[in-house]
Amino acid sequence: MADSPTDSSRQGGARIRGLEQVDRLSVPLPHGTEVTTRVERMASGGRRIPQGVVGRVVRAHDGGFDVQIVGVGEVWFAREELVPRRVGQVDFARRREAAWSALTPCVVLETRVGSHAWGLANESSDVDVRGVFALPLSWTFGLVEAPVDLVSADGSTTYWEVHKTVEQALRADPNTLETLFVPGATAKDVLGEWLLAERGAFVSKAIFGSFGRYAMSQLDKLTRSQRLAEHRDLLLEWLCEDPAPDLDEVAKRLAAVSPRTAPSQQDALLAAKTYVKQLYRSLWDQGLLTANDFAALTAYARDGGQRPPSARELRPKNAYNLLRLVATATGWLRTGEPTFEAAGALKARLLDIKAGRVPLEDVLRDAEAMAPDLEAAHRESRLPEHPDYERADRLLRRVGDEVARRWVLKEPGPLGRDAPEAPAMEWRDAE
Repeated sequence: MADSPTDSSRQGGARIRGLEQVDRLSVPLPHGTEVTTRVERMASGGRRIPQGVVGRVVRAHDGGFDVQIVGVGEVWFAREELVPRRVGQVDFARRREAAWSALTPCVVLETRVGSHAWGLANESSDVDVRGVFALPLSWTFGLVEAPVDLVSADGSTTYWEVHKTVEQALRADPNTLETLFVPGATAKDVLGEWLLAERGAFVSKAIFGSFGRYAMSQLDKLTRSQRLAEHRDLLLEWLCEDPAPDLDEVAKRLAAVSPRTAPSQQDALLAAKTYVKQLYRSLWDQGLLTANDFAALTAYARDGGQRPPSARELRPKNAYNLLRLVATATGWLRTGEPTFEAAGALKARLLDIKAGRVPLEDVLRDAEAMAPDLEAAHRESRLPEHPDYERADRLLRRVGDEVARRWVLKEPGPLGRDAPEAPAMEWRDAE
């Protein structure tokens, strides 16, 4: 990965040649690119989005892009209505698109994941694909840092480099283990076959933490986030009163409704005031306040302008997946075999959660009810305490030897004779 011009100038006065001539309207905008709007747009509900708003690309479709804008949501823009926000973003987008185009022929394993693999898909569900690619030997040389992941423009497909895949799997990363173990995982090369044959090396009791406890902690965070959003809505309502309450009065009211316990009333008031300050700083950072202070927050509330999503709109889509992770971890620890597709009462419950028919507090209670089974499965599990690092190391060395062999012998294929040309680094002295 090449340094940005700013970073380069810090490292001896050299920078990448050619970025100053980049036409920002022709640069690819892959998923995650930060962009600035070039036109004014009316969003749903008659909300005006002025020119110059900053957002992040979510997906590409219909010749344009859905852009996530804080406080507004997803809004579609044509390509010519968007520019990457910074030169570094331009460079990132160009490199990411170039890596995708060059290295997707080097994919060695691929599978469909997400709701389709979990048996929870509906007609509106996206098709998510993950997999593994190998780097041609020439891409591992030189000054240019080789990419370790490839992401499609719409963000629906992700491939990890072999070494990164193994490292993630050894940490019992849920996404990686799912990619390797879900039924339908397909090898597109003998290297992929080796990965599937050796995937048992990555399984250990670490699943308990990476799947189960991780999901529990994330559900707890989601619940606390919703409570904070509810407090924000209350606070903005209070500030619309006539006369508007001051900071001390607002803090007193917040302390009275907060679910958090405090050692003393003074501590509760201090925590409430800290929350108010965090709120107006967040709104200031989003460009929704005229100043970074309580007076601006009051004016904002009374003006009735653009609002962030209310707590009623905060229905985290990943809540059902977190509950699914707990169930998957419990079954894997207990039986030694993974089951990713939900069935029976669990499937029905997950579909209700996904559809937003279950309050987040009830989801957390479901998870807490599942916790004893998770703990028991961990205690009684016959899975090894740790993954088989030696077996994983042998796998990586075998893959490395095979990649080198194909390159040296110029065998037909994307890892040999037909390998994509590695990107070259070009430098010039800073002026």
